[in-house]
Amino acid sequence: MRVVSGLEAGKQFLGRRPAEVAQPSAAMKRRVADVFGEDLAFDEVVCRIIRDVRARGDWALLDYGRRLDGVRLTQIEVPAGEVAEASEKLDRRLLRALELAARRVRKFHVAQKRKLGLDFKQGGLGFVSRPLDRVGIYVPGGKASYPSTVLMTAIPARVAGVGEVVMATPPAPDGSVPAATLAAAHLAEVDRVFRVGGAQAIAAMAFGTESVPRVDKVCGPGNVFVTLAKKQVYGAVAIDGLHGPTETVIVADASASPALCATDLLAQAEHDEMASAILITTSSRLAEEVGREVERQVVRLKRRAIARRSLEQNGAAIVVSSVEEAIELVNLYAPEHLCLMVKDARSYLGRIRHAGGIFIQSAEALGDYTAGPSHVMPTGGTARFSSPLSVLDFLKLSIVVDLDSRALRALGPSAAAIARAEGLTAHALSVEKRLKSPEEERRSR
Repeated sequence: MRVVSGLEAGKQFLGRRPAEVAQPSAAMKRRVADVFGEDLAFDEVVCRIIRDVRARGDWALLDYGRRLDGVRLTQIEVPAGEVAEASEKLDRRLLRALELAARRVRKFHVAQKRKLGLDFKQGGLGFVSRPLDRVGIYVPGGKASYPSTVLMTAIPARVAGVGEVVMATPPAPDGSVPAATLAAAHLAEVDRVFRVGGAQAIAAMAFGTESVPRVDKVCGPGNVFVTLAKKQVYGAVAIDGLHGPTETVIVADASASPALCATDLLAQAEHDEMASAILITTSSRLAEEVGREVERQVVRLKRRAIARRSLEQNGAAIVVSSVEEAIELVNLYAPEHLCLMVKDARSYLGRIRHAGGIFIQSAEALGDYTAGPSHVMPTGGTARFSSPLSVLDFLKLSIVVDLDSRALRALGPSAAAIARAEGLTAHALSVEKRLKSPEEERRSR
């Protein structure tokens, strides 16, 4: 790992953040050129796919599945019976692990909903909260399986009271969806599962097709085409955010374990070559030891080539003079994951303003799987203004105005005066007529 020394050098390094949206591979570019017959920008590819899905519905989904993913399907939806029976195909240990994770995620979000207290009324004014009618969750797939993402997106929606949860996930080349993904969907009480991926899946959920129902909000991470599609359909539907490459920052002092720091850095680096794994430390000795530990541990990883590339491109150990300087860099960078591996770590919690998830001497991998909060968190610096996925993402508020005649008399004249100043006479009259007695109203006609 490269070593960057000093606060100002650290600021300069963190300012060169990777792109918000992960860039597609050369193979993906060639595939696009083969399918569309020309070299298109990726936002134009997504625009064409969305337009085509709106025009041709299911036929477009089947066509893009064949041309883009090499999957020939005759049925887009996974039969409900296949989803319900998927757990029977799983290793018992994995099934128990998924059941534990599901219980933890549900328990956390039930507690969150209970604590929110969004509904209130005071002096005739207030808010009422209502769940969304239908949401769509996107779960990456194809050659991989991410059952944890199913749990982390669908369960908060269910706890919020969403009426229907539908899921889209790319199938394997043979058209199947991994049993672990389907078992997680059953545990999370997903209503319907569709074998469709990429921008076409986002378009289908945003606008509806013969098979896929239109949703109110689309949630979940995905590749560059998924992210660009979410960006383009926003407004027709809500989205949870634009999820780019994963990132982690570890703040550590001389008391931290080099082996654990290295393990946590590699845990994020193995996600993606575009991932960012950064150590900020007050100890130059720790920085050197962590670098050596990374080299020792990376050779044992299944995805070692990806982890190495990630650390070479985007990783670093930044050495600063104090934990306070380290926190200044954290708030500047606003990482998706932040791990505090310093003495009295809890005492620094109040100083962290911008981070998706804050891990106090805790393994980030627990947050990814079994801790309870959703692992879908803001990336690319968006933790400065957005939050991890939660029950709040699936609720909306309506104001309540229930004012009596006393309030009308107290507030009405001022409301009418402002309305007339703005040239909105009907607004003023709607108040003034209510201020008059029935007799006064009859005489004014």
